[in-house]
Amino acid sequence: MDAVQLATFQAVIEGGSFEAAARTLHVTPSAVSQRIKALEQAVGQVLVRRAKPCEATEAGQALVRLAGQIALLEREALAAARGVPGGGGRTRISVVVNADSLHTWFLPALAALPAEPALSFELHQDDQDHTAELLRAGTAMAAVTAQHVAVQGCRVEKLGAMRYLAVAAPGHFTGFATTPMLVFNRKDRLQHRFLEALGRGDLEPPVTYVPAAHAFVEAIRLGLGWGMIPEQTAREDIAAGRSVDLAPGRHLDIPLYWQYWRMESTVLTALTTTVKAVAAGALR
Repeated sequence: MDAVQLATFQAVIEGGSFEAAARTLHVTPSAVSQRIKALEQAVGQVLVRRAKPCEATEAGQALVRLAGQIALLEREALAAARGVPGGGGRTRISVVVNADSLHTWFLPALAALPAEPALSFELHQDDQDHTAELLRAGTAMAAVTAQHVAVQGCRVEKLGAMRYLAVAAPGHFTGFATTPMLVFNRKDRLQHRFLEALGRGDLEPPVTYVPAAHAFVEAIRLGLGWGMIPEQTAREDIAAGRSVDLAPGRHLDIPLYWQYWRMESTVLTALTTTVKAVAAGALR
């Protein structure tokens, strides 16, 4: 495949439109359109879903990953040839992480990375049961995910389990059936899974959606409802009297895995090593 056409395809998917890709590549939208049409003719498949934003079709997803891998390997090869760490600039890495990991241990993992190679990051947030979807789409190089089966073209390694406790503010819990249940978003099933583990899966309590990790914890502290929060935060709040454990001795463990592109890359190796080391100390 033509390298210029492949890079243009990647720019369209990352930018979300032909116009954004044109600005990134310093060419006209017409030139972008011609390159995409030529690439689709060469492959024999429609690769771009012309929508707002533009998305890769199922056939195009493998090419998004290929384009990203070629760009990363090319950058690392040039850096090695020139003898300049990181090629003299920063390599951008796209990672998708679940909200609680992002709020607790993942940012310290990025901060613990060595100075070289120099990196910058594009972080995406999604539910741990859905983070691997961006890997399948080719738009993320790595993911913290609850899915243990490797996405095609990726490696998977176990990180540990994030433990959650069910808590509520003192004096604001009248029962699992009547107290509002806080839920991160409509993908979040932690609270439902905990009720099922208690044998109360038939309950249908009122639901309040709070789609931000810090705000979720704060909503519990303010008495807006009960919810599942990471053990470390829960223990600190219980000790400080800000919340109470609703089911002493009971918890919910969510196994987490690190999935990343299956390729020999200095950048991905360094990131993987650091993420695993920090996760070992933060997860069970």
